[in-house]
Amino acid sequence: MTEKGYKVLVIEKGKEYKPEDFPKSNWNLKRWFWFPTMRFFGFFKLTFYRHVTILSGVGVGGGSLVYANTLPVPKKQFFESKSWSHLADWKTELAPHYETAKRMLGVAKNPRMENGDYVLQKIAKEIGQEKDFELTDVAVFFGKPDKVVPDPYFNGEGPERSGCNFCGACMIGCRYNAKNTLDKNYLFLARKKGAEIISESEVYDVIPIDENGEKGYKVKWKSSTKIFKHKGEFKTKGVVFSGGVLGTIPLLLKLKNSSLPNLSESAGKGVRTNSESLLGVTAPQKESVFSDGIAISSILHTDDYSHLEPVRYPSGSGFWRLMMAPMLDGKNWATRFLKVFYQLVRHPKKWSKLYFVKDWAKKTQILLFMQTIDTTLRFDKGLFRMKTKIDAGKAPTAFIPEARTLADKFAAEVNGVTEALLSETVMGIPTTAHILGGACMGKDKAEGVIDKNNKVFGYDNMYVCDGSMISANPGVNPSLTITALTERAMSKIKKPD
Repeated sequence: MTEKGYKVLVIEKGKEYKPEDFPKSNWNLKRWFWFPTMRFFGFFKLTFYRHVTILSGVGVGGGSLVYANTLPVPKKQFFESKSWSHLADWKTELAPHYETAKRMLGVAKNPRMENGDYVLQKIAKEIGQEKDFELTDVAVFFGKPDKVVPDPYFNGEGPERSGCNFCGACMIGCRYNAKNTLDKNYLFLARKKGAEIISESEVYDVIPIDENGEKGYKVKWKSSTKIFKHKGEFKTKGVVFSGGVLGTIPLLLKLKNSSLPNLSESAGKGVRTNSESLLGVTAPQKESVFSDGIAISSILHTDDYSHLEPVRYPSGSGFWRLMMAPMLDGKNWATRFLKVFYQLVRHPKKWSKLYFVKDWAKKTQILLFMQTIDTTLRFDKGLFRMKTKIDAGKAPTAFIPEARTLADKFAAEVNGVTEALLSETVMGIPTTAHILGGACMGKDKAEGVIDKNNKVFGYDNMYVCDGSMISANPGVNPSLTITALTERAMSKIKKPD
């Protein structure tokens, strides 16, 4: 938008970070967690709902601050999904925008294998799918480790960068200036062209100046980190909602009952979890090291719909051990709880080794399993926050047999034990790092919140450009697709007169 000559203001709820601001470990909860009630203003948010637990990001740069910088293009099943394939030939439409997104985000092939990658490659060979194993495309600058160089991406227009040192800390914030977060590309370049960014400020109202916003909008915001809330407002010709599902959807649901009554009844519908399962394998032996490398270094496509990735945190970042339990299943939560209790009592030595292992992150390989299979939730406005309901299909589940079989194979290879999050094992509630949908595309207001060009039905110059626009399960890490769709939407907007 700044390139086209528009005056742009970005309002962000979270903080703005420099490399030295990130924590050295995720035990530093005040710097890592976004939990305002406790005065924690970090960049990682953990949100529990009835049907899903959501991992998300907060800050200038959004999810890119905390994500695993993995940027694959989805398979054809995503583009051909009946939920949105009738709107456009998406594979053809998005092809040039994927290329632009890759250039802007500095996508490169991971250049090296780690211990977990070798194990996953061996499993791929055992199940006859070695050709479906590959190293990841990621948003990381692979120069010489820790060596500072002039901008390598934008002909000197971007910031200086440092080569990745493979410390594994991508998801607790890159302190070495190697991760291509949005504040190093899109936001950095926009600022150079005049865009303004206000951090620690949360939008709470968007009011059309006339009925459909043709004459513009009045936007109101308030401080998100101060005890005494400072407020402000301004007028603008157009609005782009870009706060992610947990920012955009609650705001839209609130405003539908007040300032934006013309919003579609589809707001909050079509929420997708990417059909994920997060499991862990801990191998307490002295020789086990799973913390070196980038956050996600390889991927195994187990079939046309399913994918498995090894995920890592850096040595010393073992916070998640507090939330882990034996990987078990059962008919209901009470049965599963008793099974967990039985395992802990029957094998105290085995499980104490896992819970009290000196460096959990170093000894644990997290496994992320994703599918394109469709199940959708609905977010509704609740008394204090959103609540979830089943929208279509079966409820998302933490018990995906293929994921658990693969995790057991991995554990057997490293002489480890398979774990799952306590919320998954006992309550059966799946966890996702890729919550999507809620402001999906449609041919008209009855079918979706936005049209195929991301324009909100019922209002002029109003767009949604974030994960909530995604209208089918990509089945892989979605950030590149979110970027490509946003590039396409912005390409449709004409330059100002």
